[in-house]
Amino acid sequence: MRFLMIGAGGIGAYYAARLLEAGHEVVLTARGPHLTALQNDGLTVEHPEFSFQGPVTAMDHATLIATTEASQFDLIAISLKAGATESVLNELESWLTDQNTPILSLQNGVDNEPAIANAIGNQRTIGGLAVRIGGHIIKPGVIEAKGPAQVVMGAWPNAKQTPELQQQLQPLADTLNDAHIPTTLTDDIQYQLWRKLIINNGVNPLSALTLLDTQKLTHHPAYGKAVYRMMEETAKAAKADNVPLTKADVDEMFELISTFDAIKTSMLVDREKGRPLELEEICGAVLRRCAALGEDAPTTELVQALLKQELQNNDSE
Repeated sequence: MRFLMIGAGGIGAYYAARLLEAGHEVVLTARGPHLTALQNDGLTVEHPEFSFQGPVTAMDHATLIATTEASQFDLIAISLKAGATESVLNELESWLTDQNTPILSLQNGVDNEPAIANAIGNQRTIGGLAVRIGGHIIKPGVIEAKGPAQVVMGAWPNAKQTPELQQQLQPLADTLNDAHIPTTLTDDIQYQLWRKLIINNGVNPLSALTLLDTQKLTHHPAYGKAVYRMMEETAKAAKADNVPLTKADVDEMFELISTFDAIKTSMLVDREKGRPLELEEICGAVLRRCAALGEDAPTTELVQALLKQELQNNDSE
């Protein structure tokens, strides 16, 4: 198959390497020093159970538009930061429209798939999650990743509303599984995306604030309680999207992240590297929906405010 991976960060590059190793064609998009390194030196991926080093086809979006058509790809996957989704969809709008190639989102948050569907329609929109994977660029062209690196995907917003697309996903899942990307299909991807947001809102902002990895955070006597409260607030916010999350969902997600390998969250890594944080896409998604419901989310609100102030203080030093 021929894949396009929009975004060659830790997550996208890891999955691209797995697909390349399995013999598929993959085009990566990137920018800046990372793009230059990919073009000149190839891609290096280090994972406890997998390593890859080899040449890759990498380009920026202007070159992608000028030299390819969306119809040349069997699947387009987006693994960008959630804050970039709208701008990239606008940039690629004419290139993406009037085509049939489906788009799979592998991003944080619950607002990416609605934006993609608004641009190209539900019939081409595949919701997805990268599960139990930590991946980061450690220097241009070099990726470090850990974890089972699973994918969960399904037709947006669920199989009941988009049954034709759901029926087409099994061959894609088989291809990913054959490439050692453990992949499962879900009939309700919107529900699964909200379950992942429980984890993201629970640990990402607080880890960026405290500079602690997920193990130290969840096992700390005070911070662990704050993580759980932020998870509860996320479950409350899901009601605004008519997604029923229960205490059992919260307990399961807390258990999952507290027993998973100690990882630096993406938000902590972004803070360390001076990159923008996905605060609006994670905390903001919870706070906006709680406000619409007339509900409070005091722990999420406080942690976001403290983190914003911390970043502002650092910028002024």
